Amino acid sequence: MGDTTTLTVEALFQRVESIFLRAGLNAVQSGALARVITAGERDACKSHGIYRIEGALRTVKAGKVKPDAIPDVAEDDGTAIVKVNAMGGFANPAFELGLPVLAERAKRLGVAALVINDCTHFSALWPEVEGLTSNGLAGLVMCPSYSTVAPTGGTKPLLGTNPFAFGWPRKDTSPYVFDFATSVAARGEIELHRRAGKSLPEGWAVDSEGNPTTDPEAALAGAMLPFGGHKGSAIGTMIELLAGIMIGDLTSPEVLDYLGTTTLAPFHGELIVAFSPEAFAKGRPGDPFQRAEVLFDAIIGQGARLPSGRRFAARAKSESEGITLTAAEMAGLDRLLEKGLDAVS
Repeated sequence: MGDTTTLTVEALFQRVESIFLRAGLNAVQSGALARVITAGERDACKSHGIYRIEGALRTVKAGKVKPDAIPDVAEDDGTAIVKVNAMGGFANPAFELGLPVLAERAKRLGVAALVINDCTHFSALWPEVEGLTSNGLAGLVMCPSYSTVAPTGGTKPLLGTNPFAFGWPRKDTSPYVFDFATSVAARGEIELHRRAGKSLPEGWAVDSEGNPTTDPEAALAGAMLPFGGHKGSAIGTMIELLAGIMIGDLTSPEVLDYLGTTTLAPFHGELIVAFSPEAFAKGRPGDPFQRAEVLFDAIIGQGARLPSGRRFAARAKSESEGITLTAAEMAGLDRLLEKGLDAVS
């Protein structure tokens, strides 16, 4: 095998899907997980690409997620709230089931929310945001995690990394999308630094004694910090309230109590809110999509870039040239396919 191997997007999807099927996940779970992991690799989001496979399998092996789960969408009760129970499986297939119902209801009512309960989440939120924008909807997506982030002024893990994402649909071009953890960095980024033997930037974390640290090992044993100080801490708390307590699911401290470790994917709920720009702007002058383009042009005109621009450029390159993996990455995929759950501890 050479130093690198280039696969088409579809070929990588099939390989990842086969790994999950080999590990005993049903087709519903395997397909959805393979789609989101392949999307991460395709878009050069290495922290949410094939790196995530082992964690997902480890969680299955530990019995903390049901590999044969079939998500269930509640019957239409006439409200703007769509509820999907992941039935102890991963969040991704539950979202795929609920998206068409959410989109129809948001277009009909102007705004609607999708609540996913009893799910395991391990992936980025932008694939879900793009599910909304592909339906012409703007949207917010959020979920808690497990306690790994100290609130501003605190020294111990309490909040989760609590990702928060937003998307706005655009015609004939990529949507406006941002997706970020409310910690300074995603936990996966710290793990990647640890694996690479690299120090962390200052201000990312504190050790178990609450002292600032740039050592990834000490950071993983201590606590990460919220982005923007008290602002990130407040947003992280908001997500605990809205996507944990309000939807009747677990908060980050409760998730950690349930799992007993941060080495497994967290089990909680998720909140997705979809908006119809046309419905909100109805009766007011101007087309909301054209007005948004004026704003985007002004941002770009100052030499700034829109969020996710690099990711969309990486996507275009992957779709035309394929996804390049290192020899070590290919060997890892082969090992997972050969051994299934026996490949993880």
